[in-house]
Amino acid sequence: MLVSKRLKRLLQLVPGKQRFGTYRFLPFFFLLGGAMEWFMINVRIGKETFYDVYRRKRSERQYAARMEKRE
Repeated sequence: MLVSKRLKRLLQLVPGKQRFGTYRFLPFFFLLGGAMEWFMINVRIGKETFYDVYRRKRSERQYAARMEKRE
């Protein structure tokens, strides 16, 4: 219950409740999305980033589709 009260109090501190309602939290989600995108592009886990893996898988699928067309 203590965490719930603290969370409610923290959410009440975000300005714009009267004018924007729940939409007042949108800037936080935009920032979170931007941070996730930056992380996926720039942070290497092992030797690869998320986009390295994405590009490799996409090219593998394209190659497999071309091989199926030839048969």
